[in-house]
This record gives sequence, structure tokens and C-alpha cells, in this order.
Amino acid sequence: MKPLRIGNFSGFYGDRSDALREMLTGGEVDVLTGDYLAELTMLILARDRLKDPSAGYARTFPRRLEDCLGLAHERGVRIVTNAGGLNPAGLAGEIRRLADRLGIPVRVAHVEGDDLTAAYPGTLAAHAYLGGFGIAECLRAGADVVVTGRVTDAALVTGPAAAHFGWRPDDHDRLAGAVVAGHVLECGTQATGGNYAFFAEGDVRRPGFPLAEIHADGSSVITKHPGTGGFVDVGTVTAQLLYETGGARYAGPDVTARLDTVRLAQEGTDRVRIEGVRGEAPPPTLKVGLNRLGGFRNEVVFVLTGLDIEAKAALVREQLADALAKTPPSEVRWELVRTDRADADTEETASALLRLVVRDPDQQVVGRALSGAAVELALASYPGFHVLAPPGKGAPYGVFEDVYVPHVGATHRAGASDVDTDQVPAPHVPTVHVPTAHVSVPHVAVLHDGRRVPVPPPQETRPLAAVPDPPLPEPLPPGPTRRAPLGLVVGARSGDKGGNANVGVWARSEAAWRWLSHTLTADTFRQLIPESRDLPVTRHLLPNLRAVNFVVEGILGAGVAAQARFDPQAKALGEWLRSRHLDIPEALL
Repeated sequence: MKPLRIGNFSGFYGDRSDALREMLTGGEVDVLTGDYLAELTMLILARDRLKDPSAGYARTFPRRLEDCLGLAHERGVRIVTNAGGLNPAGLAGEIRRLADRLGIPVRVAHVEGDDLTAAYPGTLAAHAYLGGFGIAECLRAGADVVVTGRVTDAALVTGPAAAHFGWRPDDHDRLAGAVVAGHVLECGTQATGGNYAFFAEGDVRRPGFPLAEIHADGSSVITKHPGTGGFVDVGTVTAQLLYETGGARYAGPDVTARLDTVRLAQEGTDRVRIEGVRGEAPPPTLKVGLNRLGGFRNEVVFVLTGLDIEAKAALVREQLADALAKTPPSEVRWELVRTDRADADTEETASALLRLVVRDPDQQVVGRALSGAAVELALASYPGFHVLAPPGKGAPYGVFEDVYVPHVGATHRAGASDVDTDQVPAPHVPTVHVPTAHVSVPHVAVLHDGRRVPVPPPQETRPLAAVPDPPLPEPLPPGPTRRAPLGLVVGARSGDKGGNANVGVWARSEAAWRWLSHTLTADTFRQLIPESRDLPVTRHLLPNLRAVNFVVEGILGAGVAAQARFDPQAKALGEWLRSRHLDIPEALL
């Protein structure tokens, strides 16, 4: 059977506006997927919905579609997107009105049931991560455009693949192969050289968007349209496979994909084959993402220039101590960032930054009282006093949590290795009640003709269990070493999942893998990344990818919207790790 060619035209809300047209005109494609949702995006859409109950979806998508809907119809290309966000029915209705205005006979369906906000008082948005079979139901019934809310990113690929090949829910290996392909596609140009550790090896000024040629057995080839920028090789695919993952079991609502079974092979220029992926029954619960208001934060950054940086910082902290003591915020964080250099030839490079961040449930506590105290220092503090921007009145920040609800009606099959495993109008932080035991998820495909088709849960589930570490390869023989950056011999990619971060590190040769697997332990990681020293750090081995994946729990606090650290999504944590120095065998350098 001819492979199904599924492409991506969006990796996030705000991605390149001309990508849809580029993918429609650049080569052969059957289905185009647009991924718009992330934890932070759900909070943004929830705030939109507070202002306008008819909002809650990605408003840029209809504008993008207006230019390309006729072209997609002419070429028989179906479009699947989670741009529906918190209001997939609203977006589906807008697309129908657009199609009517343009005179294009397009059948539009949507998937709903993920919105559980009413069941979680105190949240701005609570949404279950649905799988791909609702999408498949819509496509089987003839939809040209399918809009979803919160589905897993990979579901945008597993749904079309299941519909095209007739896969059943128990086709775990095939579904797992599509999950892996979907995970590679979901972040768009990150699979074609974007954000890539070895970006200098190709022209990545404007990477093309990726596509997957998916076969009936679940194997796939990752590629891109001819003539587009960037490149696809085993490294770019490996990097994206490791992004925002944990251990060997990559769980989803339809299947648990075994990342330790993935095999990659360069099949030709800009073509990487993925095969060998094994799948298992999905876990007995669905993940639900909760977004709520965490409180209010304020920030002021003092610029310290020239000499006596430490003394100047101490003076500011002492001067503001009284203001902070009058009504103490629940959290006060000072951070001195030594960006200054001695005998600098520009003022900017002679300056350090002293950042003060405060948080509290009460906006008044972090607002004008603090701002006024900071501004009043303008003529009464250290020489050269100035700030990057005037402090404000305090802005809301969000908190992300995940909880789990059972698949209603699913049957558990135990396995031998199973083990239990703009401003928000709210002056104070609400208490969130989490009634997980009594929440059901009504996954429904709303077909283009209005029929509502319930999507049953998986008939078989399997609790997640840790996969025992595989045996390590033989270590390299002893030899001379040199102190050098880790990134000279390995690549890395990092990302966020709620308050946790992952850092995937991979070697590009068997010799480098033998060294990496023995050297970069969890303890070594903690030494190289001091922020992680007091946090749980788990290392997972993936020998087929010549990779180690680290999960650092709690390093991001309450998630990206809480802005707990300088890099709140841990996007550059892997690059920081690559810049750290180790004793590396000279044979690898």
C-alpha cells in the first residue's frame, strides 16, 4: 500500500504564517497537521475566553486558512489541527462560515470532550489529553478539515494514520510507530535543523517543515519537500525524539510507545527511516492539564556598572529590605547576573544585572509599594543607578499541574513488570478542588453532518512501569584526555513538562556512546548543572539512539507560566550542559 504522507505546518501558536502554503505547493502530501497547543498556550487561550466567551481558539488559524483553503481542496489535502484549543466547536463554525464565503465545498468536523474545567473549580482551564481515534472517526466519515481541542501532539498523526490504514485500538505496534513519527513532526522545523546543536552543518536560515511517509506497518520515513531549507538526518530526528520525553515508555491515551525499540537509519539525503517501534497498551488513566492563577509577580532589574559590583548589589538589597519587610511577599528572589567584564570597551559589557522578583497571592503586596520603593532609590543609591525598565503594578502568573483520571470502561491487563507508578480579574489565588475519582471524559467526534459519535476508551490498558536499565557498552580503553566542552562530542536538546525539565544527550559515534554512557551519570549531571544538585535527577538509557535522557524534577517550579527561572521552559538547559567542561578522551576530539 502506498505510504500516507503527513506534513506539519505549525509547531506552536505563532509559527511561520506562510508554512501552510509552502507545504501545499512544495510537493506531494495527503494530510497537513498544525500543532498550536502547549501548556502556556492553554493559559493564554483561557484568558482570552475570560474576556470573550466565544474566544478560546487560535485566531490566527482562520486567517492562514483563508489564503489556502481553496488550494487544499483542489489538491485533496486534508487538514488536521488542534487550533481549536478551548473552543473547537467555535473554530469549526468559523471555518464553515469562511468556506461558505469563499464558495469552497469543505466538510468540517471537530473533536470535543477534553474540556473538564467545570469539574475543577478554581481552574482557568482543565483539559484531558485525548488520543487520535476521534480524529480518525471524523476522517473516515469524510471530513476535509478536523479541528480538535487538547489532544496529544502525536494524535494529529496517529488519527489520520489509523483512519487511512484501518488500524484498530489494539494495533499497538503500528500505533506506536505513528506516535514516534508524530512526536518528530509536532514541533515543525525542530526536525529539519531548527534549534539543532550542530546547526552549522547545514543551511538553517529558513528550515523547511517536516513530513512523514507512514507505512501500513507503522514504520515511517521523515523527510521534507525538495528545495526547502534545513536538513533531515539521524541527528535532527534523534534530537526531536528526545525532546520533552522521559524514560523508555512514552505513554499516551492510545498506546505506550517503547522509545528503547526505535531504530533510525539514514536512507538518503534528507530521509531518515524509523522502524522497529514496539507498542504496549496505554496506561489506565488520562492526563489532565490544569491551568490556574498562581498569584501576582513583579520584577525590577537594576543595572550595576563598573567597579564594586558586589558592594553595589549589597547596598540595593539593604535599602529595599525595609520596603519588603513592611508587607512581606510570599516569595522574594534576588539574583546577581555577572554579565560585566573588566576594562570593558562598551558600557553594556561593563555592567551586571541585579534582578529582584517578588510573588504573592495579593497584587497589592507586589505592586505599587514595591515599585515606589525601587523608584525612590533613583537619586539615593549606588553610583550609576538605573533600571532596565520601570517596575509595574504586578502581573498575574499561571500555575500548571497535571492530574490523572481513569479511562471509563477500559479493561486492565496486568503485565509481568507492572508497578503502580493581559490581566486576569482575580485578586486572590483560588483553592483548586481536584475530584479525579468522579471525572469522566466524554470523547466525541462531531462529524461534518452534525452527527455525534462517542469514541470508546481503549479496551485494554497497562499501568506504566519503569524499564530496567539495559547493560552498558564496553567502556573505552584508557588513554589521554583533554579538558574540553562536552558539546564537542555530543548533542543535546531540552524542554519542559510542567515543573520538570528533560535534557536528552546523544552521541554521534559508537565510541562517543561508549564514553558518554559511562561518564555522564546522574551525579555528574548534578555537578555540571548546580541548579539540580538538590533535586531528583533520573537518567534513562536509550542505546538504540546512543542517548541518555535526564529528567530533573521541580527545576521549573510550577511550570512555564510561573516563570520560576531565567529560562522558564528549559529550552537552553541542554546547551548550558554542552558548554560545561569534562575530561574527554583525545581520541574523541
